[in-house]
Amino acid sequence: MNEGVLISYVVAAILFIFGIKMLGSASTARKGNLLSSFGMLIAIVATLTEANLDYQWIAAGIIIGALIGVVAAKRVEMTGMPELVALLNGFGGAASFLVGWAQYMALYNNQEVNIPYFEASVIFIAIFIGAITSSGSLIAWGKLSGTMGGSPITFYGQKVLNMVFIVGTSSLGVAFTILGAGVSGPSILYAFLALSLLLGVMLVIPIGGGDMPVVISLLNSLSGLAACAAGFVLGNVVLIVAGSLVGASGLILTVIMCKAMNRSLINVVLGGFGGSSSGSKEFKGEMKPMNVADAFYVLEAANKVLFIPGYGMAVAQAQHVVRELSDLLENNGCEVGYAIHPVAGRMPGHMNVLLAEADVPYEQLLEMDAANAQLPLTDVAIVIGANDVVNPAAQEDPGSPIYGMPIINAHQAKTVFCLKRGQGTGFSGLQNQLFGMDNTRMVYGDAKSTIASLVNEFKNTD
Repeated sequence: MNEGVLISYVVAAILFIFGIKMLGSASTARKGNLLSSFGMLIAIVATLTEANLDYQWIAAGIIIGALIGVVAAKRVEMTGMPELVALLNGFGGAASFLVGWAQYMALYNNQEVNIPYFEASVIFIAIFIGAITSSGSLIAWGKLSGTMGGSPITFYGQKVLNMVFIVGTSSLGVAFTILGAGVSGPSILYAFLALSLLLGVMLVIPIGGGDMPVVISLLNSLSGLAACAAGFVLGNVVLIVAGSLVGASGLILTVIMCKAMNRSLINVVLGGFGGSSSGSKEFKGEMKPMNVADAFYVLEAANKVLFIPGYGMAVAQAQHVVRELSDLLENNGCEVGYAIHPVAGRMPGHMNVLLAEADVPYEQLLEMDAANAQLPLTDVAIVIGANDVVNPAAQEDPGSPIYGMPIINAHQAKTVFCLKRGQGTGFSGLQNQLFGMDNTRMVYGDAKSTIASLVNEFKNTD
């Protein structure tokens, strides 16, 4: 590797680090994404400059991939972003296990029988993690898109079967590495590849919809680790660095989200949360509907309003009219904020992305603890399509599957408006005790249409 390529890799790695750091803030996330992309461009150009490759195939791959990416970016709605992210994680895992597979077959076809232990082990790791990420991400996509439903799929002896898959795959990997990767031939490789793909499916199907944000974050981390292993397979420094950064940052985000749910990662992976249709406590109270006109009068007199968005806001694509209502409330002398739960929506940062798209000022976005400190002084909390993250059962019902999960204390506001299409449960299937409380009013209908009607009420009074 020549000096110019090494310098390019160092510059690319520095850009990756700064780019990921900038992703930690909503105000700098877009710049961080561009910075990391520029770093990857430098790394790709440096690699192509050094390697003796057929540029025609590479150019064709870049053009086709770029076209697919542009079409996906233009056509996929914000409601479809979680499943798109799941697919992208799957593609990353598939690329890594294909790299490991191709490298082994190249060595085997060159009749290199005595493949070094280290090289054989990283080939196994790249295929193992990459295959799990690929098949697991496809299942996550199916759950998020509604293709296979969001409820956990469980059966008797499932955990034992998973353990058999883990032990069997690990044993084949050890045999592949120690007994001689070249001597054994591709048969062992095909066996642990098949078991790894099955393991990815088996690990994700018992996980319910309420845990999908954590699953996506974990799969993102695994895709990074798979890329890191592929970097060792190819002996590419920048791929090792990039994969390590993605893997570490994804794991940190996963831990943060688990803490936000007051659950361990093992509990998320093995718990099967989201399978029950209700908590243990019987729903108390009565859902009290309110029409838009009455809701307007309450908001007109309010001095402090907090919006609490959830996946329903994404489904209704209501973020822009929410911003418009927020501006009208501020013009009326009202203080406005947005309470963001870490696992609101179906992927990490889902609500932040939606509100950023609507140009909501970053200083109005409140993390859970800051929002909870303000809620007792809030005149109206407007819950837009959120369910589990505002469910008091997490604090009051020891028998509830979400008991102990920190929530946004919407019930502490003087008045709560819950915007919902109907009386159904949330994505995890749990009944929300908030809906029956004395200070809660249900405003039924499409969230975007409801907010737009409130906007019109304010405009008609001017």
